[in-house]
Amino acid sequence: MTDKKILVSASILGCDLANIESEIKRLEKAKVDYIHFDVMDGVFVDNISFGLPVLKSAKTKTDMPFDVHLMITDPEKYISEFAKCGADIITFHSEATNDIKKCIELCKKHGCKAGLSIKPNTPASEVFEYLELLDMVLVMTVEPGFGGQGFLSFTLEKIREIRQKADELGLDIDIQVDGGITDKTCGEVKKNGANILVAGTYLFKADDMSKAVKSLK
Repeated sequence: MTDKKILVSASILGCDLANIESEIKRLEKAKVDYIHFDVMDGVFVDNISFGLPVLKSAKTKTDMPFDVHLMITDPEKYISEFAKCGADIITFHSEATNDIKKCIELCKKHGCKAGLSIKPNTPASEVFEYLELLDMVLVMTVEPGFGGQGFLSFTLEKIREIRQKADELGLDIDIQVDGGITDKTCGEVKKNGANILVAGTYLFKADDMSKAVKSLK
């Protein structure tokens, strides 16, 4: 459905965090396109991950773009700080804020691309009115919060709906998918319009990360 270049964003939630610098070097060698940085606050999702100090430190170790996924309540309070610490793309959840437009404006104001994410049970139509303001939409293909979950196939319809709406509006927007993405599930998400694939467990547990990246592309 889309002829956009397929990109791979590696979720470092799945890496050996005690050796994050060497893990980033592995990603560079494997020709991953983005580093996906999952920020969880234990409130919006039932897990806590990492935040500003880790991003700031990791940013000094690579020139790769950082694709920051805020799974936190009231993201508008933190967008400027994540931008200062090195985010290149900031994605926040529609379910986590009462002012989506303000969050988009803050991302742009601080020089970042703006992404809007929806959980598996949030309808695709939730993002339609913001498509012309966004650089990316992230469709969660698992319930956010924990890595290693199985892909939810019913989310494919939402990917397709968002791509169709973007095409109707003549928008060259990125659609990212996150959750259960492997060589077995990537074909369907791409066929339905996704062009940025987030993978964590699949990449970091692979015997050959470079081959794993190629298999997604």
